[in-house]
Amino acid sequence: MEIDLECRESVDDPAGYFARAREAGGGVQWSERHRAWLLLSHEQVEAGFKDWERLSSDKMDSFERVARRRSEAFNKVVELLSGWMNFRDPPVHDRLREPVRRAFTPRALESLEQDVEEIVAATLDAFPEDGADLMGDYARIVPALVIAAMLGVEPGERYRFQRWSDDLAHLVFSMNPADETDEQPILWSTGEFTEFFSERIEQERRHPTGSLLTTIVEQSGNELSPLELVGACTLLLFGGHETTTILMSNAFAILLEQPDLQAWLREHPEADRSAVEEFARVGGPARALPRKVTVDHERAGQQLRKGQNAYLCVAAANHDPALFREPGAIDLERDPNPHLGFGWGLHYCLGGTLARIETRI
Repeated sequence: MEIDLECRESVDDPAGYFARAREAGGGVQWSERHRAWLLLSHEQVEAGFKDWERLSSDKMDSFERVARRRSEAFNKVVELLSGWMNFRDPPVHDRLREPVRRAFTPRALESLEQDVEEIVAATLDAFPEDGADLMGDYARIVPALVIAAMLGVEPGERYRFQRWSDDLAHLVFSMNPADETDEQPILWSTGEFTEFFSERIEQERRHPTGSLLTTIVEQSGNELSPLELVGACTLLLFGGHETTTILMSNAFAILLEQPDLQAWLREHPEADRSAVEEFARVGGPARALPRKVTVDHERAGQQLRKGQNAYLCVAAANHDPALFREPGAIDLERDPNPHLGFGWGLHYCLGGTLARIETRI
């Protein structure tokens, strides 16, 4: 069976599709289609998240190869991405992550629930009377406004965050040497938010506002350079926006396609937390995450060679019957629910708690 992670069947019926794939070739198999090793079982994907020494998430070499095909100004973009912890391995990853981790504690995020509720209420009040686009008028708007508020940005500036996040998404997802996409909009946005956050960071140093940005600046001390601090802010902007937008959009789609689930959830509002976990299992922000093999080694009887590509197939892991009873069914009370929708271990998404809060509200 030739696995295609982008085919319609893998999206519409991931439980059945990946079950057949695992039965045909096991939990780790080579894909000619993707020219990469695919980790398909929950056990292998979870282990892959932890095994950064042999499966690297560092993308700076590939970004630098892209930059060589672009203008000299594009090097500034690569410099900014070097401050994104999810593109680095330890010890650089740990140094970049620690100040943000201290600011992004679950307790600190839980205290933001009232702010999120106010933003949600204001967004709903702004819906036109003849109906609204849940994706464009809600799922893309609310996360950008929330992360902007967390960073202490004035209300009038917050709508710029959505455009910046969209441009960051275009940048990150188009980072391959063959992509000839016009780089000018990316350069404009990069320049804008670099200038914006640099000024905000300096203001926080002089006159702390008590925002999330205040905590990050204070916790970083001398650990992060000015550009790395800007990189941390833009990662929060991108991660806090895109992760939640995708999760919300998929949750809306599930509830609209299955009115019985919508009706059940209205009758059982106390199940909102477990429902969000199930939405993250079946419609989380990442279906597959790339890795680079750094050391020859064996996984599940397969020989992986240094320099080869690999994918942690989260969608496959989240539908593995070894961990999930009836993985193809949507169970809003599923317990336990050890999904990997927000990553695992070293690369567990710091914004996972925020995404849960926003989706639940």
